[in-house]
Amino acid sequence: MAERLPTADGDRGPRRFNESLDRLIRHLGAPASADVAAVFERWPELVGERVAAHSRPVSLRGGVLIIAVDDPAWASQLSWLERRLLDGVGDHLGAPVDRLEVRVAPRPQRS
Repeated sequence: MAERLPTADGDRGPRRFNESLDRLIRHLGAPASADVAAVFERWPELVGERVAAHSRPVSLRGGVLIIAVDDPAWASQLSWLERRLLDGVGDHLGAPVDRLEVRVAPRPQRS
């Protein structure tokens, strides 16, 4: 028989799937999906409007934050800001972010 994950309130009743999944993820030491989504939504606030205008978070997996930038010059700029970005995102998540990976991926042109 599978062992149930501990709950803070001792409640073992039915839960929504996303609540159970987030609880499992936190139990494994990773940030909850809602926390990661908040980082993506609050990107301009976390990095500043100027940086956010040229970059966007793509994914956060295994402590690696992948960011897309619209120009190679911004890839260089983000490498200079790496420690600050990692600390800021990690503080917001309440979990460490170990490494930044920057990829040049121009934003699609709007018609």
